[in-house]
Amino acid sequence: MNSKTISWLIAVGAALLFIPMLGVTHLFDWDEINFAESAREMLVTGNYAQVQVDFKPFWEKPPLFFWIQALSMKIFGVNEFAARFPNALIGIITLALIYHIGTNIYNSRFGLWWVLVYAGSLLPHFYFKSGIIDPLFNLFIFLGVYQLYLLSLRKNTGKRYQKAALAGIFIGLGILTKGPVAMLLSGLTLIIYWVLSRKWSTFKIPELLVFGLVALVVSFAWFLPETLQNGFWFISEFIKYQLDLASSTSTGHEQPIFYHPIVLLLGCFPASIYFLRSFQRNSEDTEEQRHFKLWMKTLFWVVLTVFSLITTKIMHYSSMCYFPLTFMAATYIFHIEQQRFRFARWLGIFIGLIGTVVALLLAALPILINYKEKFIPLIEDKFAVANLDAVVHWSGLESAIGFLLLGVVITTLVYWNRKNPVLGAKALFVTTLLAVQVIIYVFIPKVEKYTQAAAIEFMKSKQNEDCYVGTIGYKSYAQYFYTARTPQKSPKQNTEEWYLTGKSDKTVYLVSRIDRTQRLDELIKAGHPIKKIGEKNGFVFFRREASLNK
Repeated sequence: MNSKTISWLIAVGAALLFIPMLGVTHLFDWDEINFAESAREMLVTGNYAQVQVDFKPFWEKPPLFFWIQALSMKIFGVNEFAARFPNALIGIITLALIYHIGTNIYNSRFGLWWVLVYAGSLLPHFYFKSGIIDPLFNLFIFLGVYQLYLLSLRKNTGKRYQKAALAGIFIGLGILTKGPVAMLLSGLTLIIYWVLSRKWSTFKIPELLVFGLVALVVSFAWFLPETLQNGFWFISEFIKYQLDLASSTSTGHEQPIFYHPIVLLLGCFPASIYFLRSFQRNSEDTEEQRHFKLWMKTLFWVVLTVFSLITTKIMHYSSMCYFPLTFMAATYIFHIEQQRFRFARWLGIFIGLIGTVVALLLAALPILINYKEKFIPLIEDKFAVANLDAVVHWSGLESAIGFLLLGVVITTLVYWNRKNPVLGAKALFVTTLLAVQVIIYVFIPKVEKYTQAAAIEFMKSKQNEDCYVGTIGYKSYAQYFYTARTPQKSPKQNTEEWYLTGKSDKTVYLVSRIDRTQRLDELIKAGHPIKKIGEKNGFVFFRREASLNK
């Protein structure tokens, strides 16, 4: 079977993995709803130049991903499926591309291993079923770095400026997706690779100028027209926000410096385990293969270091590491299969520890939920206890995927890692892939009913009512997307104090958490016209009548 046919089969398989049931759950706060809301507001206002939330400027991201989401919503309607569909397509493209690139670096067999390792790891697979911005951003960075790798080979001298321009196009698109960090990551990777390779003639200054200039021109496709039309204030605020995000803890996402290594170790299981042993040198690698490995290792450490050093730490910030991490893990397994490496027995300890924890969590959750009355007295969080009041049916059969994964982990440790570690790796990745599917289709919809469904269902019930809806005591974007908010239903003062006491020409509905209603209770006792109208699964709902004539 030729590579082109295999690529198409991978694309079809990826479509079957990533597209079905994208709308099985509501979008999740914050990022999924935040991004979908910005795309929805583009459709409502017709303003595709500026990113907005609640019809006010949103400084955090450039518009490229929101344009794609808005197009998806034009086709499929404003819903969860449309918000997540772009990443499903990106997943299909990603798996087909890494097969093609892996085949070019080694051979078709390695390309298949890379696809399996990527799709068969927890978070790398899961993100293609989400509505967050990172899969597109990561793909552009990876493709830009791949073009820089091709440029570094000093081959096809007639096409060198073409490769530099292609690298610039991809990095420019990355800037349009998530901002200047695209140039930061690719630029640092290029510089550090250049130093580590010790070949100062690898790049010519004119080639690097073409790379940087093209990236700048592509990014100016949005930055320049926006500046010419509306002045520098929007771009200035955008840049100011990016700097603040990197240096402050205002977002509430401060974490210790080892946060991202832990996320990658656990979230990229089982690829992360094989990655730990992948740095050993293989004397049979060609010069091109060694250089690509160096590019991938450099990219991995640049991303991990940058996002470990900045103050704000969010799980998906290190997701750019998924490409080099899965590549390196795949090389280790591939070399074992080619009998160039021997499986390191100590890796079995990590496979056993992490695999057993993941498997037991999947197996235990349905069982524990059915006996929640036993452990509820041990939970001190009032909101979490109220969440468990949600009526959700667990048959107990959901535990089967956990026990299956546990069985594969044990078999891998006891038999395959000694007799046939390649077969053990295949079984482990395939079973993890199946486990992710079960988590997405079975576990997450049930868990979502405990965590946020009650609040979202209340907000959806107000879509056709001329009113204002706000949250008190916690931050959310759900009140914008799920009330289908329009400019007419967006108050000029979007603050908690206004929602509580401000003069309003419409009825105001308030959503709070059961453990954060103190301010509301005080106002009700003081005689303010606020009335509690309901409570469900930890969320409390209030109504305040209009205080101005319409």
